[in-house]
Amino acid sequence: MKNVLLPVFYLPPISWFSVFLDAENEVLFEQFESFPKQTYRSRTNIFGANGKLTLIIPISHTGNREFKDTEISYREDWRSLHWKSIKTAYQGSPYFEFYEDKLKKIYELEEKYLLNFNLKVIEILQSILKTEKAHSLNVEYIKNPEQINFREKFSAKSDSEFEMVEYYQTFSDKFGVLKDLTILDLICNKGPESLTYLKNIKQSY
Repeated sequence: MKNVLLPVFYLPPISWFSVFLDAENEVLFEQFESFPKQTYRSRTNIFGANGKLTLIIPISHTGNREFKDTEISYREDWRSLHWKSIKTAYQGSPYFEFYEDKLKKIYELEEKYLLNFNLKVIEILQSILKTEKAHSLNVEYIKNPEQINFREKFSAKSDSEFEMVEYYQTFSDKFGVLKDLTILDLICNKGPESLTYLKNIKQSY
């Protein structure tokens, strides 16, 4: 078994799930890091009618720096906006209707902390993928952990380092294939084949 340290993302990218669900990986989630802005911890990329669309969870700036204490802001109705964007983007995909009820549950959650919200989302996604992967939370921040460190591995701003086979996406005829979007993109387009697809992603670590 390999011990890996993973950040906890909102609707994580496909590459994150390939690491998380790898049978050889024993997964520890990071909760004590200082909250880094403009990362997948509070944002996700979907494939909309106009190309890549980033959905962002607004954060309450309470002065707390640790990720586990980062609070979600509900001053605006971002949950309705995100759900509407997802429905618009994926209602024409092969499997959206099949998973719609479970996906909608994500936007009925009202967690105070971003960490707890993201963990609940990952739980819902695992139920859709029909998989159960054990994981634990770390107990302190370690700058140079003994685990394989993925805290900075997934960038929301640059191209993915992971090798993955192209698959048909709803708007790929118009914009070409967009690589390594949220796991939702894979689920809505590949359905029950998603788990097999994740197992075939090439990783270098």
